[in-house]
Amino acid sequence: MYYLIKDLLEECGAEDISGSGAQYVAVLTSEEWRKQKDSFDMVIDMEPEMIDRHETKAIVNYDSLTGCFSVPNRGNLSGENHSFAFALDEKGIVIIDDEGYASEMVRRIKQTKKWRLPSLERFLYDFLEEIISGDLKLLESIESQLDGTEKRILKDVIDEMPEELNDIRGDLLDLRVHYEQMVDFGQELQENENGFFKTENLRYFRLFTDRVMRLQDIAASLREYVVQLRDLVQSQLGVRQNKIMTLLTLVTSIFLPLTLIAGWYGMNFKYMPELQMRYAYPVVIAVSVAIVIGCLIWFKKKKWM
Repeated sequence: MYYLIKDLLEECGAEDISGSGAQYVAVLTSEEWRKQKDSFDMVIDMEPEMIDRHETKAIVNYDSLTGCFSVPNRGNLSGENHSFAFALDEKGIVIIDDEGYASEMVRRIKQTKKWRLPSLERFLYDFLEEIISGDLKLLESIESQLDGTEKRILKDVIDEMPEELNDIRGDLLDLRVHYEQMVDFGQELQENENGFFKTENLRYFRLFTDRVMRLQDIAASLREYVVQLRDLVQSQLGVRQNKIMTLLTLVTSIFLPLTLIAGWYGMNFKYMPELQMRYAYPVVIAVSVAIVIGCLIWFKKKKWM
């Protein structure tokens, strides 16, 4: 697909991008790029196909800018990232996308954006904004999920470390790494080493970088929230275990003197006077009950129960 950057993206043919005088956007597959790259007349030192697509980065060539994007799947952050490459110069940008993810973003821009001052910089800003467009809502949903987990923890209905905390922690780590790479990418565009961008339009990249940094801060605070919730779970489980141990200790303490009495009168000595007494049995029962009641009163007074 080929587009001219006018007041909106105007779809065109491959032959139209060279003679129109307008900057362009081309979205090609890897196979199409290999066949047509010479027609774009870009001086490329590092071919987009040779760049590792497991991270987002931009590489400055002698007279072009190449790089790649690795974008977490917002529907499944722990899944496989979307990846595509690009090459650009002052005339336009070629996006090399085999899975259709970048193509869909360009189509959305074509349908929804109309520019008063069209430029390659403005298109890049809107394209980068498309990548992070739903992230604030995503982070808010994660925060809401963490709030729900905290309420369950405080209600003491959790018997073990919630698995979702580990999953959320991993997702936030992926987002943090992604945001760091996007900040670096935006700053690389701001540097404008090859002079492809107009000075007055560099503000678009500053705006984008500032927004990503705010998202990065939110993700970092949510990771700290996860750590706090993990500590809270450990604390709650520790308190519960202490209560159980306290109860067992109290029960043991109550029955220890009773065990002594049972052991004492369980001895088979011939001359034990109590064995011949008529009221010895009820007396021992009464003493045992009194010991239990006395222990309970003592423990209650000491606030051990």
